[in-house]
Amino acid sequence: MKLKRHPLAWAISLALVPAAWAAEPVELQSVVVSASGLAKQSHEMTTPAAVMEGDELVLRREATLGETLESLPGVRSSSFGAGAARPVIRGLDGARVKVLSDGVELLDASTISPDHAVTSEPLLAERIEVLKGPATLLYGGGAIGGVVNVIDKKIPTRVPEKGYEGELELRTNSVANEGAGMFGITAGSGNFAVRAEGTKRQADPYEIPGSPDKQEGSYNDTDSFNLGASFIGERGYIGAAYGEQNNRYGLLAHEHADCHTHGSDWHCGGHDDHDDDDDHDHDEHGSVPYVDMRQKRWDLRGELSEPLPGFELARLRIGHSDYQHKEIEGGEVGTRFNNDVTDARLELTHQLLFGWRGVVGAQTLRRDFEALGEEAYVPQTLTRNHGLFLLEEYTAGAWRYELGLRHEWQDIDADGRPDTDHSGTSMSAGAVWTFAPQYSLGFSLTRSQRLPSAEELYASGPHAATRTVELGNVDLEEETSHNAEITLRKFAGRTTFSLSVFRNEVDDFIYAADTGNDIGGGYREIEYRQQDAVLTGAEGEVRFQVTDATAFTLFGDHVRGKLRDGGGDLPRIPADRLGVRVDQSFTPALNGQLEFYRVQRQDELADYESETGGYNMLGASLGYSGSLNQTDYLLYLKANNLLDEKARQHTSFIKDEVLLPGRNLTVGVRLAF
Repeated sequence: MKLKRHPLAWAISLALVPAAWAAEPVELQSVVVSASGLAKQSHEMTTPAAVMEGDELVLRREATLGETLESLPGVRSSSFGAGAARPVIRGLDGARVKVLSDGVELLDASTISPDHAVTSEPLLAERIEVLKGPATLLYGGGAIGGVVNVIDKKIPTRVPEKGYEGELELRTNSVANEGAGMFGITAGSGNFAVRAEGTKRQADPYEIPGSPDKQEGSYNDTDSFNLGASFIGERGYIGAAYGEQNNRYGLLAHEHADCHTHGSDWHCGGHDDHDDDDDHDHDEHGSVPYVDMRQKRWDLRGELSEPLPGFELARLRIGHSDYQHKEIEGGEVGTRFNNDVTDARLELTHQLLFGWRGVVGAQTLRRDFEALGEEAYVPQTLTRNHGLFLLEEYTAGAWRYELGLRHEWQDIDADGRPDTDHSGTSMSAGAVWTFAPQYSLGFSLTRSQRLPSAEELYASGPHAATRTVELGNVDLEEETSHNAEITLRKFAGRTTFSLSVFRNEVDDFIYAADTGNDIGGGYREIEYRQQDAVLTGAEGEVRFQVTDATAFTLFGDHVRGKLRDGGGDLPRIPADRLGVRVDQSFTPALNGQLEFYRVQRQDELADYESETGGYNMLGASLGYSGSLNQTDYLLYLKANNLLDEKARQHTSFIKDEVLLPGRNLTVGVRLAF
């Protein structure tokens, strides 16, 4: 089907036709992407970037970061039930997509397994930046899929003008009987400011489309708080914060089996269910295994203008996390994951030097990880990673040039296994040509090297969440990505658009190959291997401002991933998507949106992978905003999956057993004072 292979064909053809509405220019709000390193607006960047903030973020927010962002072209969710969902960018996830908290890694265990939650709380996000593709080398050459940077308020960067400011939000939905809320307040005087914020979410198992039943175990109970303080001067600020997050959610499709090894051969037999006797503490939501996660986190952030002669800005970011994750089955702790991590980075932005302006910096990370119990399929490891990076720009007339360079070193000490060390060099070159007042064309070429993770090197044992026995390979080498990309944008006027095409050739791509061995107990054996791969795709959106009150947007994305030399397709590659969105302003205070998109059937499959059918998604939202006694408010109503479609996310490990939620209505109110 031609539409399936080229979901942007309609959008591109419409975008390139001169629009009658373009006679009346529309000035769009300038949005600076802080994760770019050079504080550029999205249309000035060599690669695609998207920013979600304000009312759009409030209306798009879901319980997980992956669900919140999956409406963006090129972004999907890994979807592992109600509590765990990582962003998938251009078909890549896990360690290939960096998720940051204002420039520092989240320091959780979400890259280890898809059933591990991302510890970024969407309710506390002020802005979310998504950089697609590997051209941003400030955060590691391994981010060949992209970077998600979550900006929050937990460390104040300014003193409120009236001495205090705050936010309060409450919401509930119908599909899971969810109740959620957040509060945040910043107060300050003189050079000091303090911040306190917190969230609480409680959601029951969600309703299944077209059925009176609910998805057993799909509950999500979360709470968090942060306390921060800053000293703020004329040239910058220095501040610190402490926070805790607790999360409990069901492990859907979790299947425990008695697995043992004979030499190098694994066998998984009948299920080793725990007895339900009175000595066990039962989960109030039923017998489904669940995760009990707790993270304690410390952050230090600072910025200083003109720190040294020749430099205009210094940025310091340090994060430390004490993370514990327990998987509980039958009232007993089956497996415990401990992750003690520190990540630190320093950036210096230098002034113009021979016409070039740029950022030079260093980053260091120390990660002490251990898994204890029945599924300790990775030995205790100590990972040290250090990197140096440089990003430079040069502007000449309508052209802006960008060069990036990063080198990093990594060594991993493993308990009872051979130690490993790797190094990699990544570089990028790009240009943006503003060839007309409202148009730009971006080009980028990138060579990025990703160093293998401890899980890929040392895994050896059963993993019940994915029902696999994972076998690592200590001989894995660095994987090298060669990415080429072109982005065409129109960023002002009645018609605006951003359209991108890319080709990413990855030498020695590390992937979990199904060996074909059915080892019993519903488990399969997977082995980490390396083979050259190529990912190609296109994504974009076109917005038509028909009248001052009405706008139409066409959007879509397509990605195809294959192993070279006849190796077949890569697993869990998202299906093609094409949709339309209508934004309508009824009054200055009342705004609505209607969105429909089609996800195609995915039958380009890896070995032993099952296909997923296509489905239609219809959603709508309505927001009413105003002010009362110096308090701004937003009342909103939104609906997801209005057609109550039975949908399966192809990027999910549990797609064959678990449907996405059914029809859902959400009602909420947000106050800012």
